Amino acid sequence: QAKYLAQIILVGAQVVGRAFMRALRQEFAASQAAADARGRTERPQSAAASRIIGISLQEAQQILNVSSLNPEEIQKNYDHLFKVNDKSVGGSFYLQSKVVRAKERLDEELRIQAKGDKEKGRKAET
Repeated sequence: QAKYLAQIILVGAQVVGRAFMRALRQEFAASQAAADARGRTERPQSAAASRIIGISLQEAQQILNVSSLNPEEIQKNYDHLFKVNDKSVGGSFYLQSKVVRAKERLDEELRIQAKGDKEKGRKAET
């Protein structure tokens, strides 16, 4: 009887193991598909900036509460949020660092756009 019990446990463990591996492969494939989809929606330079800075353009816009890439509005919201979250006035260092990262990401996007506009201007001249 112990032999049969051991076989049942072994077969059950194999079934659970296979199901776990299949679920893991499916999750990995879904994760890759989502990453590929995100990469296609952004321009290559913008996607690279998101990976380097670690924050997407949309997330940065949400953090700084801006809908467009207006440098004055970005700077105004950044200054306000940076001051409000200063640790010396009871703010959160974590939130302050998120604000800084969001500003860096938006500044990088503005730089990418300016570079793209400059290249378009050169192509139009030729």
